[in-house]
Amino acid sequence: MAKTPAAPAPSDAPSEGTALNGVAVGGSGKGRATPSRAEQEAARRRPLVADTKEAKARARSEMAAQREKARLGMAAGDDKFLPVRDKGPQRRFIRDLVDSGWHLGEAVMPAMVLVIVATFIPYPPVQYYAFIVLWIFILFVIGDMIITSIRAKRAARAKFGEERTERGLGWYAAMRTIQMRFMRLPKPQVKRGGRPA
Repeated sequence: MAKTPAAPAPSDAPSEGTALNGVAVGGSGKGRATPSRAEQEAARRRPLVADTKEAKARARSEMAAQREKARLGMAAGDDKFLPVRDKGPQRRFIRDLVDSGWHLGEAVMPAMVLVIVATFIPYPPVQYYAFIVLWIFILFVIGDMIITSIRAKRAARAKFGEERTERGLGWYAAMRTIQMRFMRLPKPQVKRGGRPA
């Protein structure tokens, strides 16, 4: 069987072993060893979240900024940052109504502290009468809570209408009266003696 002679190489073709545009021409290999599968997988593997000190510090500072923004928003009564129990114009109205007045419940905690101090006095009549006075004061506080609850429900009905008034506004008002003013959240938005919005 006759063999076809090989075509002559063009005169301008690069010879074997020379480089063309930085790539070796000719020869049987590609000039480097083929990486194993484990090496290829290791090269492709990278963490989903950057695990560096800078990234962690940045994430911490962003979280702190978000928490501070939420705290300030809640203190200011911004609906976006309030829990469900405090949201809405009716709850805001009740808060303003309570915050505009004086309530006996604000003095419950100081009264209890005074009674605790009185128990350290080694004179039984002082301890006895301190407890009696505290219980009488608590009865007055409960009376003030009931009156505030009734007033709050009436005011809400007058402002928002009988049908649209939310449930639980009286209890919400009563619970706010027994919190000391500076500890209330959301913070009071009206001064004492002012008018609710």
